[in-house]
Amino acid sequence: MSMKHGSNNKKEKFEPVHPFDPLKANTVIDTLNEFWEMGVFAGGSLGKAFRIYQLMTDNNARIFFSLAGAMVPGGMRKVVVEAMKNELIDVLVTTGANITHDLIEAFGVPHIKNVHYSSDYELYQKGIDRVYDAFVNTGGFEKLEDHIQPMLDEFIKEKGKNKEVITSSHEFLKYIGEHLNDKNSIVKTAYDLDIPIFVPVLADSVLGLQMWLKAQFGEIVLDEMRDLTRIQELFHDAERAGAVMVGGGVPKNYTLQASLMSPKQYQYGIQITMDRVESGGLSGATLEEAVSWGKFTNEAPKVQVFSDATIVLPLLITGMIQYKSK
Repeated sequence: MSMKHGSNNKKEKFEPVHPFDPLKANTVIDTLNEFWEMGVFAGGSLGKAFRIYQLMTDNNARIFFSLAGAMVPGGMRKVVVEAMKNELIDVLVTTGANITHDLIEAFGVPHIKNVHYSSDYELYQKGIDRVYDAFVNTGGFEKLEDHIQPMLDEFIKEKGKNKEVITSSHEFLKYIGEHLNDKNSIVKTAYDLDIPIFVPVLADSVLGLQMWLKAQFGEIVLDEMRDLTRIQELFHDAERAGAVMVGGGVPKNYTLQASLMSPKQYQYGIQITMDRVESGGLSGATLEEAVSWGKFTNEAPKVQVFSDATIVLPLLITGMIQYKSK
């Protein structure tokens, strides 16, 4: 007795699932190619993301890269830096927190691990802040203030009129990058390579609080419309545009909405996320859904990789660096 189906599919040609071959995975690029050949589940999605990233670079697309989540405490700082150095990021949109943590490291306070504690209150008493299983000494925030406040004074002195300066996140971060010495800093590298950094909600960070201190005396005003104008220009002027999104939230939305006031749409898309679609939130929304908003062309190759970014992002960027060096 055989199982019955409603249609005859004998004439259809099916492609077998390729078994991942460990013996062929000698390099990261080989591993990603094996995932592409495998073609199913999250591994297959990662392989597809690798191919789409290749298309972006092969076709000289302007790559808008959004970075949400605690990626600097999570060890992704140099991954982002090398991505910028290897022309895998043309525009960076991120959180104030990631920039704050990048600057803390640039000022000599590394994030730490393997801190033993019995409770988070014990950490509080010791002056240690926890980000899951990464930690930072609160002295890092004090050092941030020690460096940023003099920078703000000089910035206001150079740029201000009548003791007040009107600026934006990409303008101020460019100024900070110019005055940093850490070659492993995201902000410094962006300055060196003329890559604009946009932080749509800079006030939602310790760096934002440092700027707020100056704002209390009417010395600095953050004009978010100047950021919005600049990113719209960058999108509109791009012959081709691709979006690579790590996580969701404001950075993802800010990146994708750059297309809404333009007759153009994104032509390539990659998102790495662990958020689900069922809540209706943007962080888990598929890139196919974004087609309904006119953010992507219907034909755009696009993929969501549902996985931890601290696993996927290093593999993807390392593979792309190897691909571009061939």
